[in-house]
Amino acid sequence: MLIIFLGLSGFFTWLYGSDVFLVGQASLQSFFAVAYWTLFFFTPAITMRTIAEEKRTGTIELILTKAVSDWQLIVGKYLACLMLIGVALLSTLPFYFTLTNIGPVDHGAVICGYLGLLLMSSAYISIGIFSSCISNNQIVSFLLSLLIGVFFLIIFQALSSNFTGVIGSILSYLSISDHYQSLSRGVVDSRDIIYFVSITVFALMMAESYLIRRNLSEK
Repeated sequence: MLIIFLGLSGFFTWLYGSDVFLVGQASLQSFFAVAYWTLFFFTPAITMRTIAEEKRTGTIELILTKAVSDWQLIVGKYLACLMLIGVALLSTLPFYFTLTNIGPVDHGAVICGYLGLLLMSSAYISIGIFSSCISNNQIVSFLLSLLIGVFFLIIFQALSSNFTGVIGSILSYLSISDHYQSLSRGVVDSRDIIYFVSITVFALMMAESYLIRRNLSEK
């Protein structure tokens, strides 16, 4: 998965489409635009097995008999996936170092762009873990995670254009696009950070509550 992510990111950043050389600027905007979509598929692929595989093989019962709470299990899975995403993003740092040798780079925009990718991935990871909790099948978990992600990525943004007033504002705020684009341009707004953190915490709490309900039903 790391090789696929790096291959696609590098190809579209340097060789195809609105790549660095076509744009003619020492900017990673092309990479951030590509990663916006590649992480949308990459993240559910690494989270689909987190709980679903444990449930399918029956090892989740063994884990939960140890001195580990449901919340600790969920957070542990979340941190493991987040670290893997972090490794993937760190592996793209050669893109940044290459740009510094090409021309002047807006370092603040690059840092904010990576922060936006990390926060967006955090939200996707929590959604993926929740999807993995409610299914014993990895493929179903993957598709469910994508379906929920599509609402935040596309549908809320599309619906917001059809509504005005409070409803339109709420739908626009729920869209990941606006919050990520703001960060990728180098603008750090507390509302964007709160948005991603809120989705992450809410989805992880939903995953924990599902595990608690499942454990109670089996007793």
